[in-house]
Amino acid sequence: MTSSQSRSPYWQGFRDGLPFLLVIAPFGLLFGVVATEAGLSVFETLTFSVVVIAGAAQFTALQLMSEHAPTAIVLASALAVNLRMAMYSASLTPHIGAAPLWKRAVIAYFTVDQSYACSIVAYEENPSWSVADKTAYFMGTVTPICPMWYGFTLLGSLIGSSMPSGLALDFAIPITFLAIIAPALRTPAHRAAALASVVLSLAFSFFPYNLGVLVAGLGAMMIGAQVELWQDRRNGDA
Repeated sequence: MTSSQSRSPYWQGFRDGLPFLLVIAPFGLLFGVVATEAGLSVFETLTFSVVVIAGAAQFTALQLMSEHAPTAIVLASALAVNLRMAMYSASLTPHIGAAPLWKRAVIAYFTVDQSYACSIVAYEENPSWSVADKTAYFMGTVTPICPMWYGFTLLGSLIGSSMPSGLALDFAIPITFLAIIAPALRTPAHRAAALASVVLSLAFSFFPYNLGVLVAGLGAMMIGAQVELWQDRRNGDA
């Protein structure tokens, strides 16, 4: 790789995405194991990851399916968990909204927590980048991440119940989201929404089928938006 290539947005994105492999690998492996233990075939498990490509929503849907929840509840819960993707898309639109339709379709498919977290920071740090540079960076971030997610999902589904019970792969789930969320808590609105989501999740944990998570998500977004509105009004008065 030449020095000019190493400085290209694509390779910058590739390098920024590499650290997430430390948690993507056990995360995908765990999903593959859990899915096959829940009764899904290897093909169904891999298809689940390829089509949905959203770990949190996949685990939510799988848990509800294991509890024999109504299909409507499974779909609503998975969609609610993935509502953040709509916010990610709205945030990315000013940067890559002018890209060709087919590129935006590819980016929409590959918009995951890691690719968004890396890209939005890089875009803010490089305001001179063109739309082509920004799309190249985005695709660079997902190049190491998404194939690893597919591959370790497949490996986990093949291993299945032979995985040692004491391996405790579930550590990858909270670590992944802490690594993504913590650097983003930069404003009072962000911190208020995060705190509200924790408090509301605990307060409504008695709801069946984990519906308390839906309530917490909606409540946290409302509280975060209200805090941001108050802050804008205060800054305007100042």
